Parts: sequence; structure tokens; C-alpha cells
Amino acid sequence: MNGGMILDGKKIAAEIRMELRAEVEAIKASGQRVPKLGIVLVGNNPASETYVNNKMKACAEVGIEAVKIAYSPDIAEQTLLTQINRLNSDETIDGFIVQLPLPEHITETTILSAIDRRKDVDGLTPENVGRTVQGLPSIISATPRGIRELLARYQIPTAGKHVVVIGRSNIVGKPMAILLMQRPYLSLPSMSAASLGDATVTICHSKTQDLASICRTADIIIVAAGCPNLLTAEMVKPGATIIDVGINRVEDPNSPRGYKLVGDVDFEHVAPIAGAITPVPGGVGPMTIVSLLQNTIQAYNEHSR
Repeated sequence: MNGGMILDGKKIAAEIRMELRAEVEAIKASGQRVPKLGIVLVGNNPASETYVNNKMKACAEVGIEAVKIAYSPDIAEQTLLTQINRLNSDETIDGFIVQLPLPEHITETTILSAIDRRKDVDGLTPENVGRTVQGLPSIISATPRGIRELLARYQIPTAGKHVVVIGRSNIVGKPMAILLMQRPYLSLPSMSAASLGDATVTICHSKTQDLASICRTADIIIVAAGCPNLLTAEMVKPGATIIDVGINRVEDPNSPRGYKLVGDVDFEHVAPIAGAITPVPGGVGPMTIVSLLQNTIQAYNEHSR
């Protein structure tokens, strides 16, 4: 492939895991208990079980203790809320997540709102989101944090740039736009805080008119729409940075599994034009998981004060 730099999330995530492992080893050497993450899984959704197992494995690699707390798919919402409150009060657990999606009879916002913001290592509670909006220290949603870290480690500044975010979800699109537009308050390795944030952000979604012309004005495009190959070559300005958050299964009779994973970007045709681009898989996905580990250690450090 001729064209831009590949933003290798798998490589960067491995580097961060080494840093986190050293931090956990130092904690252990000082005689303190290691950080502990709780993962709440409701039901037996195969994709959710895979995600949980990957998170458990990542915790083990850096020395974070992880415990899976599984409930049947027919658990009553009030019963689950009682368990959330129990985890909020458990001094041995520094942070926990509730794996999404939840069964239809359980209201997602009700459950997420019940999590103590100090233990909300997914960064999805209204309080953490509100603090992020106001530029206050908070636990940031894992995927936006991972994207920001990837940009920082590859020395791609956002200050003064036009960023187009395609997608307006509470997990990626909205918090990503907030992080990029605000005045920076949290420094990251390899880049001064002054180079992050301070972007001019346009949010696009399914009702946006003339998406292509908007994208062609962007220095950075972040696509989180869940639509295979949505971003095509004619929508990209030469040299733009492309961050592909999408993970979609499309039929592929030549694959042993009968499908292949593709992103929201037509990688084959966009990559030669882009200045930098994330692959799928191996781009944003690994950064999301390692950001969860960073958030867990952040919660541990705040808990230990």
C-alpha cells in the first residue's frame, strides 16, 4: 500500500501494557494490594462473553486483579441495581464496568447512572460525562481516551485542526467531540497537552446532508457509525488522518468463518490518500481495552489517596 502511516493500535497498546505492568509491579513491591476490576456480565451474549474474556486477559497481562460477576439474563432490574450498589460499597474493588448491551427489560441509563462515578472505569455515568464536558478531571470513556492516546503517541496534533466526527453515540461520538474541542487539561505521554484538544469539531450523523463535502474539509476524520465502508476515497482530503472505530461483520465465502471484519472506512481505497489511518482490526480496538486498564489504575490511585 502506498500512502499514509498506519496507526498501529496493537503496537501502541502493547507499549502501554508494559508501562502499566511496571506501575502495578511497583505497587506490589511497596506492599500494597494491586488494583482490582469488576466486570458485570448479564446474560450469555456470545459477543459480550468474548469482550469480557479479552478484558480479563488484558488485566492478567499487566497484573490487575479482575473478577467476572455473571448474572442470568432474566435478572430483575431492581436486583441488578442492588448488586451495583453492593459493588459501589465494596472497598476491595477499585472500579467496575457493566458489559453492554443489557437485556431489553433492563434500562441501560438507569443501571449506568447507579454506578459510583469514582468506580466508573467505562466513563459512562452522567457525572463523569458532565465533568468531562466542563473540563474537570474525570474518568474518560475508554474508546475516546484510546483514540486521544493514539493521536498523542503518533504526534498528531488536534489544536487548530478541523475534526469531523461521524456518529453521535454516548460511548464514542459525543465524548470524542467534547474531548477534542475543549481546552486541554490532562497531559499524555509523548505530547504536550497544548497539542491536544482545541480542535474545531463538526459532528455528523444519519441526518447530515452532503456528508462527503463536509468530510473533504477535515484534517482528521473519526468514523464511529457502525456502517461498513461508509467513508470512501472521494470523501477524504489528501493527507487527512483517518480514525476508524467501526467493527462490522460482512459475509465472505472465502473466509473459514464465513465472514470478515471491516471498519466504517473503505480502507483499501482511502489508505493511499490518507496521511495516517487506523486498520481494522488492530487499530482502535486494542486501544479501547488498554484504556480500560488505564482507567482502572486511575480509579485505584484516587481510591488509595
